[in-house]
Amino acid sequence: MASFDIDGDLVRKLADLLRETGLSEIEFAEGEKRIRVTRPTATPTFAVQAPAAAPVPTPAAAAGPAAKPANHPGAVTSPMVGTAYVAADPGGTPFVRPGDTVKAGQTVLIIEAMKVMNPIKAPRGGTVTEVLVSDSQPVEFGEVLMVIE
Repeated sequence: MASFDIDGDLVRKLADLLRETGLSEIEFAEGEKRIRVTRPTATPTFAVQAPAAAPVPTPAAAAGPAAKPANHPGAVTSPMVGTAYVAADPGGTPFVRPGDTVKAGQTVLIIEAMKVMNPIKAPRGGTVTEVLVSDSQPVEFGEVLMVIE
């Protein structure tokens, strides 16, 4: 059996990357070596199924982009590539709507990435002024999902 030396620096870098991106799991492979680092999530995982009907865009998403929300100090951006869900269940009540008041740390939507449901939390308290994604919409890393003022 071959010896497998664990690279502590690599594990620490992967753990730091998990914290920075908000991911719950990351795996690194090189040749025959594989290292997987996971972290527990403090919130429950939601089971989300594809909606039966076509998603209906929210009024803010249908209206199109206003002034550049990416430059807004209250822009909530996606920490990963995945599929955004605005409610815990298909057709369910959205976590937040424009005009809602949120607290820092409150779940505002979910992004599914690699079959893992990742709750996206409000980075600050305030009023949701725009929701820029619709239910089941694919999102990119860094994409503005909503604006909280």
